[in-house]
Amino acid sequence: MKGEATAFAVPGLAEPVEILIDRWGVPHLYAGSRADLFLAQGFNAARERLFQLDLWRRRGLGLLSEVLGAHYVEHDRAARLFLYRGDMAEEWAAYGPGTQEMARSFVAGVNAYVTLVHEEPSRFLSPEFAALDYAPAHWHHSDLARIRTHGLFYNVRQEVARALTLRDFGPRAEELRKVRDPLGHQLTVPEGLDLDVVPEDVLRVYDLATTPPWSPRAQPSHSPDGSNNWVLAPSRTATGRPLLANDPHRALTLPSLRAVAHLSAPGLDVIGAGEPALPGISIGHNGHLAFGLTIFPVDQEDLYVYRTAPQDPRAYAYGDGWERMTCVAEEIPVRDAEPVRTEMWFTRHGPVIRERPELDAAFAVRAAWLGPGMAPYLGSAGYMDATTPDAFTRALRRWGAPGENQVYAATDGTVGWCPAARVPRRRGWDGTLPVPGDGAYEWDGFLDADELPSTRDPAAGWLATANQYNLPPGSPHGGRQVTHDWYAPTRYERCAEALAARDGWSAEDCVRLQTDYASLPARLVLPRLADLRGEEPRARTGLEVLRGWDGRLAADSGAAALFEVWYRRHLRPALLREALRPAAVSASTGPQDAARWLEAAVRRVAPADGEAMDPRVDQRLLDAPETEGRLGPLLLDTLGEAVADVTALLGPDPACWAWGALHRAALVHPVAGLLARQGTEAVPDWCRLDALPRGGSAETVGAAGYLADFAQSDGASFRMVVDVGEWDGSLAMNSPGQSGDPRSAHYADLYPAWAFDGAFPLVYSRSRVEEETTHRIVLSPARVTPSSHR
Repeated sequence: MKGEATAFAVPGLAEPVEILIDRWGVPHLYAGSRADLFLAQGFNAARERLFQLDLWRRRGLGLLSEVLGAHYVEHDRAARLFLYRGDMAEEWAAYGPGTQEMARSFVAGVNAYVTLVHEEPSRFLSPEFAALDYAPAHWHHSDLARIRTHGLFYNVRQEVARALTLRDFGPRAEELRKVRDPLGHQLTVPEGLDLDVVPEDVLRVYDLATTPPWSPRAQPSHSPDGSNNWVLAPSRTATGRPLLANDPHRALTLPSLRAVAHLSAPGLDVIGAGEPALPGISIGHNGHLAFGLTIFPVDQEDLYVYRTAPQDPRAYAYGDGWERMTCVAEEIPVRDAEPVRTEMWFTRHGPVIRERPELDAAFAVRAAWLGPGMAPYLGSAGYMDATTPDAFTRALRRWGAPGENQVYAATDGTVGWCPAARVPRRRGWDGTLPVPGDGAYEWDGFLDADELPSTRDPAAGWLATANQYNLPPGSPHGGRQVTHDWYAPTRYERCAEALAARDGWSAEDCVRLQTDYASLPARLVLPRLADLRGEEPRARTGLEVLRGWDGRLAADSGAAALFEVWYRRHLRPALLREALRPAAVSASTGPQDAARWLEAAVRRVAPADGEAMDPRVDQRLLDAPETEGRLGPLLLDTLGEAVADVTALLGPDPACWAWGALHRAALVHPVAGLLARQGTEAVPDWCRLDALPRGGSAETVGAAGYLADFAQSDGASFRMVVDVGEWDGSLAMNSPGQSGDPRSAHYADLYPAWAFDGAFPLVYSRSRVEEETTHRIVLSPARVTPSSHR
C-alpha cells in the first residue's frame, strides 16, 4: 500500500472502514456493511467539504442569519417557505426501501466529524469558518429530505417571463424571446387571467429561495443550465463494448458542485459523482451497469393568481366561495440580534410569494417538488445498485425531481434512454402561463411512468440527449404534456452529427466530443457574409478575420472572439430591432416613444447573460420580411461595430486577438461574496483561482456560458466517460478539485487540466486503486457518550 496513513475513531461504526485516496483526490471507500459505508461517506464528505455542506444546509433550512447576520433574514424566510412540510413517514417511503437508513448513516458520519471540529478546532476547523467566525452545526437526517431549494426548477420563471412579455410587448416579441416545442404550439391566455395584475417582481421571493445569495449572476437565469449525455452500442465502438458519456452543466463553483467517490460494501460497488451533501452516487457505474443523466425539463410548477377579498386579503376566491390562507409562524435566529418572528402564508396550492392587497390579488407557487419523495437527487439511492437494465428502469419509476433523461449501458451490450420525473397532469390547459387560483386550473394527479416514452437498443447504435425536445411524434400531449419549454436543440444536433458520422469510438473520442467547440450559430450566420464587400475599414477587417474560419470557438482563435462579440452584443440585438420596429411604431405615440419601447422590448427578448442563444430565432430573424433589403448593410454595420468593440478589448491587431483572452474561467469561493457583504476588504487568497482561458460558449457541446464581462459562469465542471465492462478504462474530470478545504492538495489540483479539456482515469478495480493510492485513511469504531446534538 502506497502513501501516508491517517486514522480516526468514529462513533457509530460496527467495523473498520478503509478510505484510499488516489492521486486525483478520489476517495475509494471499502466497508463491511452499507450502514458503515454510508456513515464513512458522510464522515469523509465532511472531512473534505464541511463548509460547503454547512452552507448547503443553512441556506436550505433558512439558517443563514444565525451565523451571517440580519442581511440574510429575507433569504431565510424565502427558503422556509419552500421546505417540505408534509408527513416524514410518507416522505421516506416515497424513495423506496433503505433510503431513510442510508440518510441516517450518512448524517451520523457528518455529525461525527462536526464533533471532532468542536473538540479540536485548531486541528480540524477549516479556514472558511475562521474567516466568517462561526462553527459548523450538527445535522438531523431529515434535513436531507426537507430541503428542496437546491435543485433545478421548471417552469415558473418561463411562465412569468412569458406573461410579462405578452402584456408589455405582444405576441411577436414573445415568439422571438422563446421558441416553444413542438414547433407551432399556440399560446392561449387562460380564461380569467388578468396579465395587468402580475407585478414585475412577483418572483422575488421565489428567486431568493432558489438562488444562492453569493451567486455571480445579477439575476437568476430563465433557463437553468443543461447537460449532455449519450450511449454508444458495441457496434459503434472500437472495443466492441458500450460507452456511456455524461457531462452535466451547472454553475461553476469553488469548490466543485459535485464530488466523485467510490463506495464498496457487500452487494454494492458503485463509483461516480453525486451531490456532496447527499449519500450515494447519481452518475456513474456499479460494475454491471453505467448510468448518466441530463435535465428532462418537466413543467413541475405553476404560478397561481388569486382574487382576494377586499376586506380580507388573507381570503381568496375558490370555487363558489372563499378560502382562507393558512399561516405558519416561526422565529429566525439572527447573529448578534434578537430572533425575527416571521409569518408565512400558504394557499391550498403552495406558498404565497407576493401579495397586492391594493389590487385584491395574491400569488402562490404550486411545485411538484414540494411533495413526498421529491428532494432533488435523493432518489438516486433507488437505482445506484441496479445491476440490469430492467432493474434500473423499474427503480426510476420512483424518481421525482428534477426531471431527468436517464441513459444506461450494460455489460451485455444493452443501451437505453428512460426519462424519469413526476409529471403533473393538466387537463384543458398547458402550463405555459400563470393561471387563476379559483379552482378552474387544477392538476389531475401525475402521469404514470409508462406514459413517458423510452428507447432501448436503438437501430442507429447510439442515442443522445441534451435537454432538447426529444418526445416522439404523438407523445404526451392533450392533458399529458411534459412541457413546452425545452432547450434549443443546438448541442444535441452537434452531438448527433458527430455520433452518426462514424464507428470506432473510444473513451478518448468521447472526451473530445464533450469538449467540442463547433459553433452551429456560426455555421448559420457566416454563409451570409460570403458575397458581401465591406467599404468601411472596420467592416472590411471583420470580413477578413471571419472568412476562412472553421467556426470553432477555440480559446486561441481571434475569429472566435470577434464572432462571439458580434453575435451576442451586436448582431442579435440589431436583428431584434428590425423585427420589432413595426410593433414599436404601432404601439407608440411618436419617434421618441417608439425608440424607448423598442429598446425595452429588445432587452426583454434578448437572452440573459450566461443563457444560451437559440439559432432557430436567428433563422427567423435573418429571413424575416422586416430585414429584406436591409440584411447586407445590417450585417456589415454590426460587424464593424463588433470590430471596434474587440479592438477596445484586445487591441488593434487582429493577429493578437484570442477568444480565451476574453473568455476565462475565474472561480470565486462563496466566502469572498459573504465577506464583501460584511464590508470586509481583505479576502483570503484561496477565495479566488487564477483566471484561465476557455473555449466554447453556451451554444457549444463543450458548454461555457458567460456573463457580460465574458467570465465563464457555467458549464461541465464534472465529466465522465464509462468504458462499460473494462471499467478501469473509464475517464473523468471534476473541477477544480475533489476537496473543498483550501488546505488540501486536492483543492484546485484538477483546475488547469479541466480548463484545457483534460481527463483522468476513473480507476475501479482494487488492484488499480492501490496502484494509484497516495493517502490511506482508516476509520475505526469508537465508543461514544450521549450528547445533546440531534
